[in-house]
Amino acid sequence: MTDPIHIERAVLITGPTASGKSALALTLAEQLGGEVVNADSMQVYREMRIITARPSREEALVPHHLYGVTSAAEPLSAGRWAALAARVMGEIAGRGAVPIVVGGTGLYFRALTEGLAPVPQIPADIRESVRAEVAEAGPHAHALLAEADPVLAAAIRPSDRQRIARGIEVFRATGRPLSAWQQEPLAPLVTGRFAKIVLTPERDWLRERIGRRFELMMEEGALEEAQVMAGFGLAPSLPAMKALGLRPLIRHLEGEISREEAVEAGKGESRAYAKRQETWFRTQMIAWKGFSTQDSESLNGEIFSFIDDLGLTRS
Repeated sequence: MTDPIHIERAVLITGPTASGKSALALTLAEQLGGEVVNADSMQVYREMRIITARPSREEALVPHHLYGVTSAAEPLSAGRWAALAARVMGEIAGRGAVPIVVGGTGLYFRALTEGLAPVPQIPADIRESVRAEVAEAGPHAHALLAEADPVLAAAIRPSDRQRIARGIEVFRATGRPLSAWQQEPLAPLVTGRFAKIVLTPERDWLRERIGRRFELMMEEGALEEAQVMAGFGLAPSLPAMKALGLRPLIRHLEGEISREEAVEAGKGESRAYAKRQETWFRTQMIAWKGFSTQDSESLNGEIFSFIDDLGLTRS
């Protein structure tokens, strides 16, 4: 187990999709002399700038890191992302700048600041074989997990196929249940003084914003981006293929549903995901400072005051 990287000061920002995280990160980076580090599990894929709402080059007025760093064909695990992020944060701090880590993937933040079970890399052939087996088994897949890891199976819903497949593939690859791996002692990858911020916008405001953002993405070329993704012929089980709105857009391109139906389905996926994120933040990030004000000058002022009170505006 390697020693964690110590960062003198950093700002961590999370919140549901479309809550204004990226804009806040940019503002704080400009105010604090910082650089932005991506903590969104979909914005790591280089092929989907529009669909994942990745900051454009024009918006990136300060250095941005870990955006578009891997192919959609290559999953980026939380553990691997955390190792990359810790290294980048150390480099930023070494330049005298402040790392501003921003994204909506709660597991990424947990891996970075708390650590994850040291599960070995799963070979691609085992992963693909298990995912196909789970898809074919349908509702009976949970029984397959119960044979491999009864402890994990007892904690997972029969409908949660992604976690079911994960449990089976770890057992097949390592000969050891994932629940046993999860008992290993954890260690953070970075330590230091952190301002931990979670945005908690009002539900109706967020729903409207999600809708407007999806419409804007369509205007900017989301459908063309989906066509490119469909052309790769990637396995539907790959994480990149679960990008919000991607599957409905591909269904429209294949003639299954209308453009309007695809757009509404994409908005619906985004709103449902925002609700799941809110549940995670509420139950898993209770020590983080919540800000319920909508994105405005008032919000920026409140957050800057919070960071200043922690002494993080001064090196």
